[in-house]
Amino acid sequence: MAAAQTLNTFCRICEALCGLEVDVEEGARITAIRPDRQHVATQGYGCIKGLRQHELYGSPDRLTVPLRRSPRGILTPTTWPEAMRGIGTEVKRIVRDHGGDAVAMYVGTAAGFGTLHPAFAQGFMDGVGSRSMYASASQDCSNKFAVARLMYGFPFLQPFPDVDQTQCLIVVGANPAISKWSFLQVAHPIRRLKEIQARGAKLWFVDPRRTESTKVAGDHVFIRPGTDVYFYLSFLRELIASGGVDRDRVARHTRGFEHVAALVAPWTPERTAEVTRIPPATLRAMVDAYRTADGAALYSSTGVNMGGFGALGFWLQEVINAVSGNLDRRGGTLVGHGIFDFPRWAHRQGILMRDDRSRIGGFSAVNDTYPGGLLADEILTPGDRQVKALFVTGGNPLLTMANAGRLREALAHLELLVVLDILPTETASAAHYVLPCTSPLQRPDLPFIFPLMLGLQSRPYLQATDAVLPAEGEQRDEASIYIDLCHHCDAPIFGSRVAQAVLRGVARAVGRWQRSRYGKVPERALLDLLLRLTGQPSFAALVDARHGWLRPDHRGNDFLGARVLTDDGRVDLAPARLLATAEGLASAFEAERRDRTRLKLITRRAVTTHNSWTHNHPRFSRDGTNFLYLHPDDAAARGLGPGDIADVTSTTATVRIPVRLLDDLMPGTVALPHGWGHQSAKGLGVASRNGGVNVNLLAADGPAALEAVSGMAKLTGILVDVARADGPRDPDDWSGLPAESRV
Repeated sequence: MAAAQTLNTFCRICEALCGLEVDVEEGARITAIRPDRQHVATQGYGCIKGLRQHELYGSPDRLTVPLRRSPRGILTPTTWPEAMRGIGTEVKRIVRDHGGDAVAMYVGTAAGFGTLHPAFAQGFMDGVGSRSMYASASQDCSNKFAVARLMYGFPFLQPFPDVDQTQCLIVVGANPAISKWSFLQVAHPIRRLKEIQARGAKLWFVDPRRTESTKVAGDHVFIRPGTDVYFYLSFLRELIASGGVDRDRVARHTRGFEHVAALVAPWTPERTAEVTRIPPATLRAMVDAYRTADGAALYSSTGVNMGGFGALGFWLQEVINAVSGNLDRRGGTLVGHGIFDFPRWAHRQGILMRDDRSRIGGFSAVNDTYPGGLLADEILTPGDRQVKALFVTGGNPLLTMANAGRLREALAHLELLVVLDILPTETASAAHYVLPCTSPLQRPDLPFIFPLMLGLQSRPYLQATDAVLPAEGEQRDEASIYIDLCHHCDAPIFGSRVAQAVLRGVARAVGRWQRSRYGKVPERALLDLLLRLTGQPSFAALVDARHGWLRPDHRGNDFLGARVLTDDGRVDLAPARLLATAEGLASAFEAERRDRTRLKLITRRAVTTHNSWTHNHPRFSRDGTNFLYLHPDDAAARGLGPGDIADVTSTTATVRIPVRLLDDLMPGTVALPHGWGHQSAKGLGVASRNGGVNVNLLAADGPAALEAVSGMAKLTGILVDVARADGPRDPDDWSGLPAESRV
């Protein structure tokens, strides 16, 4: 019997990447997970999801063998050779008959939190010769990538607030106390917010809900959902009018200021208050604090990203940070350094820089991917490049994408659907093949691309982890799966037969001479090679540095004039595409005024939930359902009280849901937590028995519904009607509702 031991690793559920200590007994069972109090950056922080992740990954529902849909339509166990041969035969036929673009891939968020997974998924698609990549980023953050490419020359050049030195921080549409920070690794979010306030810095949260973050520190400002772009317009106008522009810095490092200044000139705080409902005096006080602070930053996340004007809002935010002199300075916003200059290298190679457009709607690729909100159309619309096969890796689009009821219809038309996952999700239930993958605890890894290649960390460091658990049954890591898929599909990885031969050889050799405790995979060797090629310590050395390896701190004043990747090396404050899109703001403003008495729907996250997949844990879904949260005044106006059942109707669907009241909501706003509605995922023993509804049924897909620049669906700020349910009070009884509501 193997002795009990304590291993160090780090969490890969979200961007916080918290350092952890894991107690393992008998080499295969985790008995406890604790925060690593000696970790160089996270210093003893960990959330409940990270500390109980072994219970999530240890679910009896875990996929352990490949599954293949039988002629009777039932998913049944098969072997890896049979699955690979079957998939390979279908892919080769589809490519032969319809071309490489007929094979598509959807890359979910879980793929992004591994180092090798997304690279090898892309390598497979390169081998197939397909540009039909879709990603979950088009649900929550493609706006930031699209804008960064236009302004800074590369999508992954993402400035972030210097939370440890800023003297004024304005947070729009983000709730770090619950969701951590996005596009930035910050441990101890609540402690860090308190530290900002304790040093006398100004801190504001602009949100339709008085969030948990506001209750920790700072001041709260209500804003009507989906109107953030008008807040930014008047903020920039007032900044210019009050002399808050660093003219010398603007002249030396940017271009196009006069165009953006002309754009914002008509948008006074009095005008925008009609839709944002932010009092002009409050907005001017925020501008004054921002302008006079010795280091200030505006920061936003999904509340802005997903609100319908994510690209324009983020663009104006970045313009404000730049023209005020706060971009590239300590206390303002910084642009980090990775383990090598990945943005410059990738820019030269054309990686993440594709200029092609989608077949449906003509949307530009963002990060070499098309909008997920087009996927149903791309499957259902006949013609050249029509999607016939789909690989889903690390995601569950049937729950997370807009108008999921229509997407379910589309998936039924596919000739091949292959899902790589750790659990039998809704999407897996619809697949022809399901391939069982290892969990983060079952694989060696480095921090994912944001901290590794871009330095998006408040305190830069590097860490490596070995697997802390063995694979169970026939589970395999995604990199190895894609190497084998390339072989069976006659699709050499990265489009290179040399690379395919080398990687296949490495995999076989590693299987012979490096049988580690946890499998015959080349992951550790590949990660070590990546580190050595970039001049970093070896993988083994980083594993031995159990609590992380500190890297040089951020400096500031090293981005402008040095690492901007536009043609002339200047920040483009007024990209033509964004200016053209902004021409529609006046008409959208009038529509906002017209609909000012209607309810708007936002989403919400609890500390125990993360997107859609933590709901299969009984502790994390204890309520058994999500609820529709209403302000008491809005509920009373509709004759609703706590526990009543309401019908929520948008342009795409009606969902039936129990009601709770919440004083923290801005009147006119309703909130419905996302990630629920797993009734059709019969393989999820806990989640499928819960009640609740999928809020994304209420969001529209298709080209007319997507933001022009980023291709993002509008997943928050959705106009809805709410009424007492005309039917049974039991939220699990769906009789009488439209079919799309019962997906």
